[in-house]
Amino acid sequence: MTTDAWTKWPSREALTREGLTDARRWLARAVRLVVLAALLWSTFSGCHVGGWGVVAAVAVLGAVAFCGWAFYRTTLRHDLWPSVGLLVVLMGGALAAQRAGFVVAATVFWCVCAVIGMQRLPLAAALPATIATLGGYAVVQHGSWLNLVLTTIGVVLGGYALRLDAEARGTAQRLLAQERAARVAEAESAALAERARIARDIHDVLAHSLSAQLVHLEAARLRIEQEPPGPFRDQILERVVAARSMAREGLAETRQALSALRGDLAPLGEYLCELAALDGAEVEVAGEPRPLRAEASQTVRRVVQEALTNVRKHAPGARVRILLTYGADDVTLDVRNSGGRGPEAAPSGLTASGSGYGLLGMRERAELLGGTLEAGPGDGPGSGRSEGKGFSVRLRVPA
Repeated sequence: MTTDAWTKWPSREALTREGLTDARRWLARAVRLVVLAALLWSTFSGCHVGGWGVVAAVAVLGAVAFCGWAFYRTTLRHDLWPSVGLLVVLMGGALAAQRAGFVVAATVFWCVCAVIGMQRLPLAAALPATIATLGGYAVVQHGSWLNLVLTTIGVVLGGYALRLDAEARGTAQRLLAQERAARVAEAESAALAERARIARDIHDVLAHSLSAQLVHLEAARLRIEQEPPGPFRDQILERVVAARSMAREGLAETRQALSALRGDLAPLGEYLCELAALDGAEVEVAGEPRPLRAEASQTVRRVVQEALTNVRKHAPGARVRILLTYGADDVTLDVRNSGGRGPEAAPSGLTASGSGYGLLGMRERAELLGGTLEAGPGDGPGSGRSEGKGFSVRLRVPA
């Protein structure tokens, strides 16, 4: 046996009840109940116990139970000397029970001390503690030495068998945890590979198509500007410029989606500042910023995009305030606007663009993550008296 085997503690999995089947749990509870019943019967059935003796016996049993619980906790933390000290205290309780005439209780205490010492302590400490325990038991007992030797061997072997069983169970628990971690890593790797494939397809098809559209629209704009001014020419130019703007925004959103698929999104606060700078919005971040899940981060980005697009459609020129709050278990986004010139002042064709289901889609996306999205009239930033009521969008998603 190597030196490590003598000084090594049983694993944490072996020292806990993890991995026990229901049958074994019920069996262990039944054994403890039987032992407790035997202790109580042997303690209080004697005619010599009464009055203050009952109180003293109950106090001793309570102290022993507390020391046993403390021993369980200290061995779970691998604290050697506190564990040995508590085992000595338990042995002292056994000796006190023997001197008080509670022979059955003392015998149970001696055996339990020896078994739990062998089961939960490093072997270098467990063997001396067990030998001391059983040696004390042999000194105070007045029986056959053969019976004492057989009892000692049986208790030592029983404690060591329980130790090996617990170690085997702990090893099985560790292997099971490793297998689960490997399966999770394999699933994540497969998901990342699939997301990378989707990102490549989107880049090769949609991003290239939008880039080509931008080139053609820019060429059309330059060509139209060379024509003589006139109502027809100005109208066509306005539509081409609007289409170019939409294509540029679509390309930017496509790049954001590609970044999300590849897992290299810019920090959320930085993204909000960049997006708000295009519309002159105010951005405030409250709480301690931290990385969010990809789904939550993407939902926040989409809601901000939708809210700012709605402002451009329905209240161009409005003041917009974006507040991102990091909570303990969630993140909250609040987008409020006030003022504005009304939808009639929006660029031609912008008000009618879109399907009208943007906020509904965002609400469904938030609910899929276990969050909520509320949208409706509300006070905008600044003084509501001078600017009137605006519109607010509030998103909350688990972080």
